[in-house]
Amino acid sequence: MNPFTYLNSINFSKEDVMVDDVAEKGYNSFLINRSMSYFYDTVGIANVMNRYHHLDNKLQYHFLINIIRKRKRFSKWMKPETESDIEVIKEYYGYSNDKAKQVLSLLSPENIKSIKQKVSKGGRK
Repeated sequence: MNPFTYLNSINFSKEDVMVDDVAEKGYNSFLINRSMSYFYDTVGIANVMNRYHHLDNKLQYHFLINIIRKRKRFSKWMKPETESDIEVIKEYYGYSNDKAKQVLSLLSPENIKSIKQKVSKGGRK
């Protein structure tokens, strides 16, 4: 099972999907707690589960399914910055990851575009 099956059952359907050992092993507490931390009414509960990460998956799941109120909760997952821009800056200036991330905020989109053209090695995109 994927994590969204567990999230849907915790948030909306309230149907117990953890019926066997395979389902228990498929439960990823990190992803579930992370997705719960995006909402104001479940962030505290996610923090509690992070404190008790050593508990069995089944216990964590049943705690969440019984304590969280039924509600549709959907959010976009946070994604990292564009890695291609950082890679271009690293190659052009010879910087490390940290230094390239710092420089990225200083460069304008036009600067990044010209650096990409200078670093481009040709070929198909």
